[in-house]
Amino acid sequence: MKNRIIKLCLLLTVLTFTATAVDAQVNKKPKRPTTKRATPIKKKSTTKSKNKPTAAVAPPPVDTVKPAPIEAKLDIPPIKKSLRNDNAIERNLVKDRTPLAYEHIREDDAVYMQRVWRELDVHEKMNLPFVYKAEGDQGNQRFIYILLNAIKNDSITAFSADDDRFTTPLPFQEIVKGLVGTPTIIQVPDLVKDPDGSKGIMRDTTIVQEFNPDKIERFWIKEDWVFDKESSRMHVRILGIAPVKTVMNDDGSYRDATPIFWVYYPDLRPIFAKHEVYNGKNFGARMSWEELFESRMFASRIIKSTVNNPNDEFIRGYIKDPILALLEGEDMKERIFNYEQDLWSY
Repeated sequence: MKNRIIKLCLLLTVLTFTATAVDAQVNKKPKRPTTKRATPIKKKSTTKSKNKPTAAVAPPPVDTVKPAPIEAKLDIPPIKKSLRNDNAIERNLVKDRTPLAYEHIREDDAVYMQRVWRELDVHEKMNLPFVYKAEGDQGNQRFIYILLNAIKNDSITAFSADDDRFTTPLPFQEIVKGLVGTPTIIQVPDLVKDPDGSKGIMRDTTIVQEFNPDKIERFWIKEDWVFDKESSRMHVRILGIAPVKTVMNDDGSYRDATPIFWVYYPDLRPIFAKHEVYNGKNFGARMSWEELFESRMFASRIIKSTVNNPNDEFIRGYIKDPILALLEGEDMKERIFNYEQDLWSY
């Protein structure tokens, strides 16, 4: 009997603990979701509070586009062709002109060869066709414009003036810089902010030079004199032409003359054959520029040659007096002429 009472007591104790544990678990279940809901609400509020000040203090947009630099420009007169026959006769021979091929000279037959550099001054009376200013179907008749149009429109390659051996091609924009120069920035009074100039306010302004064809007063010509023993005659072959720009000092005095670019003359022959040269004596009988150069119808002086020149210097490099330098060039021409004459026996 006692044993039954003890077992009942133990059973009641176990049931009591079990009911207590179940009540504790039931009471804890609603607390879990409340904690989970509370934490994300706090996070959202914190993020909103952080984003608000950053949106209000946003930096203004910065303009990163830089102003385009001003480049030098070369205004070449456009070529305007006549819509009617602008002559009393039909002039179609100019369109069909082609230069004759040079006579072939074998290397073994070239027993004598000298290289000569000449300077052609457009102010001399014989060279006045080089500055003829008329307009024609080929454009402006000045020689410098014929060269520039050939380089720009006919894809003739120009070469750097640093080397007269035609080693470095020169882009057309570099030619423009050589003729016009690069734009310069100077300070001028700002009349908008300081009308009377009392405050001394200055502003920057860009000066762009214009191309003046009258400044191209000289041309350099590079040529070879070759004696062919097969035909027993002296041949002269022009290799290159370079326009020379006159550089002046700030006071307007003469400073120097420098070549701008070199052009290979054999490339220019087909173009020169279609451009006529002004003839003041007879306007109807006009030769082409190719005929002018091949017939040597221009005046020039020798400024450098390979005759007794081991240091490869210009004449002005070792003879400072201009009169003596001119006589030295004439002496070089006389030596080349005498070589051919001395070969003949009478």
